[in-house]
Order: sequence, then C-alpha cells, then structure tokens
Amino acid sequence: MIAVNRYTLANGLRIVHSEMHSTQMVALNVLYNVGARDEHPEHTGFAHLFEHLMFGGSANIPDYDTHVQMAGGENNAWTNNDITNYYITLPRQNAEIGFWLESDRMLSLDFNERSLEVQRHVVIEEFKQRNLNQPYGDVGHLVRGMAYQSHPYQWPTIGKKPTHIEHATLDEVKDFFFRFYAPNNAILAVTGSISFEETVALAEKWFAPIPRRNVTLRNLPHEPKQTTERRLTVERNVPVDALYMVFHKCNRMHSDYYVFDMLSDLLSSGRSSRFIRHLVVEQQIFNSIDAYISGSIDEGMFHIAGKPAPGISLEEAETAVWQELEALKQGHIDSNELEKVKNRYESEQIFSNLNYLNVATNLAFFELLGRAEDINYEVEKYRAVTSPRIQEVARQAFVRENCSVLYYKAKERHDSTQSL
Repeated sequence: MIAVNRYTLANGLRIVHSEMHSTQMVALNVLYNVGARDEHPEHTGFAHLFEHLMFGGSANIPDYDTHVQMAGGENNAWTNNDITNYYITLPRQNAEIGFWLESDRMLSLDFNERSLEVQRHVVIEEFKQRNLNQPYGDVGHLVRGMAYQSHPYQWPTIGKKPTHIEHATLDEVKDFFFRFYAPNNAILAVTGSISFEETVALAEKWFAPIPRRNVTLRNLPHEPKQTTERRLTVERNVPVDALYMVFHKCNRMHSDYYVFDMLSDLLSSGRSSRFIRHLVVEQQIFNSIDAYISGSIDEGMFHIAGKPAPGISLEEAETAVWQELEALKQGHIDSNELEKVKNRYESEQIFSNLNYLNVATNLAFFELLGRAEDINYEVEKYRAVTSPRIQEVARQAFVRENCSVLYYKAKERHDSTQSL
C-alpha cells in the first residue's frame, strides 16, 4: 500500500505526498487540468505549445534548465487531450530548488515575442516531422476526425493543423495561460526522500503567494452515440497497406474501463494472445496487429491497428478481424487465459510503483480522477473483471454501427527506370 498524505493551500493548490525510503531523490510532479480538449476548434495545439513555452523562462527565472542541471536534476513534460504534466527529479538536499522553479512558472511565464517565435517554430517543425512527413503520421487526425463529430477529442494533442500555432498571437497565448495554469487548477505530487512536514513547509513558502485565478469552467459538447459505420480510404507514400478500426468505449471513471483494457490484452498482448496466435502465427493474415485503448478521461476509443501480410487485401484483413471479434463475443474465455492477463496487470502495477517518479505521476493523475489513494485499488479492479462481463462488453462495443474503419493504402510505385 502506498501511504498518501494530502494538503490544500489557501489558493486551491492540491498537494499529495508519499515518502519513499528506497531513494535519496525527490520528485515533484505538477499536473495542470488542461489539455487539447480545452482548446477552441480554430485555435488548436495550444496545450502542446505550452508544454514547450513553460521551459522558455518564467517571471523571475530566465533559464529553467540551467538551474535544474546545476542542482543535479532532470525534468521533462508531456501533454495529452486531457492534461498537461510537468515533472522534475532532484537529490533530496536540493529539493527546494524544485519548489522554487515550479512555483515561478506557475506564477507567470516570461511572455515575449522572441520566446513565442522560438517555441512556435519548434512545435510546427514537430508537427511536420511527426504528422506530415512520417509514414502513417496522419492516422491520428484521420481516425479522430471519423470517430468524433462533436467532442474536441476529434483532434490530437499536436493540433488540427500547423497554421493554428503559426498564427497564434502573444495575447492569445497569455489568455490561455491565465485561464488554465493556476494553482486552483493544478495538483502537486511530491514523492521520494522528503517528509510530509517539509513538503508542506516548502509548498507554503513557494506556492502559497501565487493568487487564485478565474479558471474557465469546462463545458464540452457531448458526443452523440454513433449509429452507423464510418469508413474512409486514403492513399499515401507508405511501405505497406494498413488497417485501422476504432470503437467508442466508456470514460476513464467507468468500471468497464478495466474490461476494455483487459480486452485489448486478450486480443494482442504477447504471442499467446488471440490476434497474434490466430491472425499472425497460424493464418498469417497479418504481419503485425495490435489492440489498445485510449486512456482518455471522457469517452474514449478502442483501437485495432494492423499491417496485412503480402498478398492479403485490406478487405480480407478486416474480415478476419471481425471473425476474431465474433469468436470472442460468442465463444469461451478460458480461466487460464484471463488469469494470465490479470497477473500481468498486477506485476506491472507492482513494478511501476517501485519507482518514486512513477508514483508521483500516478498520484497526481488519480487525485485528478477523484482520490490519490485509489492508486492502491487498481489491481483489485482488474481482478474483479469476469469472463461473462468481458463478453457482454465485447458484444455491446464490437458492432459495426460503433466502428470507424480506415483503409490506409500504399500508393502503387511505378519503376521509372527505362531499359537501354
């Protein structure tokens, strides 16, 4: 069991803490309750832009990374559709430096045209490299655009298109910061070799003076239930054809989240999983195939992605996937098959929570979902999943009217070499 302490500052900053004696390091994880779903449809990519801007200098600290390196620490950040997450690890004797650094950029960034232009260029180049110039790079845009008609999950974290960031003004950037990057919209998780008393004292010293802000209330459009199959075929300069299928699933707080997660492993985790055993090894329909879920807070997606073997059409590959899903829905799930998946989750949870930084990240996220202490009950929730419930959820979700299918075809290449 992970012991969790909690404290809330007068400005609304929630603090969760767990002391770990297995390390001489300290981790600070600051989770901001803002992601790509909070963006305006015509101004996307802002949350990801801020992942970069937050390292460009703050009100009183022009160079964040230099202080981290001089203190013997490491730091990074990541963004998704729901949250923006920053972390820093430091030797315990330098822990206060982490509180100082994180509080100053929560107070205010050093907004200036030069910093914006530098980070704007970085983000646009990242967009081009990962999504425009990389094979299969636009799959996320295509699949999300099919699956979501109303909810802002219809665009990925990087944004809809580079021009949204290219045309972003300094005033728009400032407005986004002060609407979301606030102590009363954040969670600070502190773990490692630091006591709860010291954590509270340092938080009061460095974070308490930051004023509360008027955080924009989230009022996202509801995604209507999908009632007809959606299909799209594209041709791109890629090595081989690929098949993508997505099904709508429940939100992160629903008990069936664990069912969908286990379904993904039953289908594609390891050589004994159904997709790998039947469609790759035995029937040789796919060279590779994977099933996975989005861990999004609102209603998410169950993904199936595969590359057919040579000579296998996308139509044949899709038919084989549907046959496998029908077998799962109507057939038998062996107790050993299910137990193997449950054991994998338990071992992953145990090993993940041995690392002090992982614990900090997980505590912050579970606090956002409801209670940081719930981290201790994840294994129980997986253990409680039954075979009948897995099949019932599969029968409800894996139907054509809940599916969006993308045929991603490789353009035919014509040999331009002429014989002499």
